[in-house]
Amino acid sequence: MAFVKMPWYLKILFPRGLTWKIPKGNKPTVYLTFDDGPHPTITPFVLDRLQQHDAKATFFCIGKNVVEHPEVYQRILDEGHTVGNHTQNHKNGWKTDTDEYIRNIIEAAKHIDSKLFRPPYGRIKYPQAKFLLQANPPWKIIMWGVLSEDYDQQITPEQCLKNVLMHIEPGSIVVFHDSEKAWDRLSYALPRVLQFCKEKNWTTGLL
Repeated sequence: MAFVKMPWYLKILFPRGLTWKIPKGNKPTVYLTFDDGPHPTITPFVLDRLQQHDAKATFFCIGKNVVEHPEVYQRILDEGHTVGNHTQNHKNGWKTDTDEYIRNIIEAAKHIDSKLFRPPYGRIKYPQAKFLLQANPPWKIIMWGVLSEDYDQQITPEQCLKNVLMHIEPGSIVVFHDSEKAWDRLSYALPRVLQFCKEKNWTTGLL
């Protein structure tokens, strides 16, 4: 079961040191993130929408997709966005031996120059998180405060948008996916979320 907004009491089941929200600063800021890219057509769509709204975001990339679409990855960087590591092959930490999981992250790091990490499916074991958090230099493990559920083909685009607008607030880390599975909901919700933030006079920040 996925929670659109992660209840505080469930966070205690995860390793300590994970980032779920960004402390509020002087200017109201939200943090849009996109998982599973880069994709040859969907990521450029996202980048175009961000550019139209003068917005910034963080892209948690899969290593093999970076290898397959280096020009899209480079565009993310060239346009001033942040990238993060999402493993080489979208590994589920709960179902993967810790040594194998870390090797997969290190393999992705050959192609993704970042110490930001988001575990695919949000699933990471204590030993895996401990290794990353205690590395030198340490990794920053980014979770989320608002899950759009754009990957869920059982919900409508309108429900996806509602998932975000009902819960987003300054400091929120919001998850979208630049993937084919998410396309119908992402393409509907993202422009409207960006417009909503603009009307609220919220900036979009980089992690």
